[in-house]
Amino acid sequence: MPLDHETGKRMLQFITSRYDQREWRKKIEKTLSLPASGVADETQRAIFLYLKHGLKAYKSRRADPDSWIVGGYATREVIERAKFDPAAVGPSLTKDDVGFLGQDPGPDVDQAWWDDMLVAWFEEPEAEGSGGEEAGEEAAEAPAEDKAPAEAGKKQGNA
Repeated sequence: MPLDHETGKRMLQFITSRYDQREWRKKIEKTLSLPASGVADETQRAIFLYLKHGLKAYKSRRADPDSWIVGGYATREVIERAKFDPAAVGPSLTKDDVGFLGQDPGPDVDQAWWDDMLVAWFEEPEAEGSGGEEAGEEAAEAPAEDKAPAEAGKKQGNA
């Protein structure tokens, strides 16, 4: 289940406000490496893709894994460009859509929040999860039934 509107907003604030703090840089790079399908809101997805594209470092070989420019002037420039000209991010975006970028999401955004955000990014909907549990229960019951006739056959052979 992709991130909801509020969690997506906090994630974008996290990326755009804490890039100069060394303890958060690896987590920001990991977040940028995630697929865009984890963001449900179309506006937030466009902003995420803009940041992902704007902060990707140039690579001379395509086989290399992505690396990111997180921290310093280049990161600040990408964020300020989005706030100054929202049309660079997406044609239908307004200044209100990107106004929250660069604002710290608050003290409750910490390591535990980041871990929960990663889980939510890849979490499957509940309907699919409950169907898998039922199939697992049926599979667990089937071997018990298979053993009973085999044990009965062994007992008859020994008698």
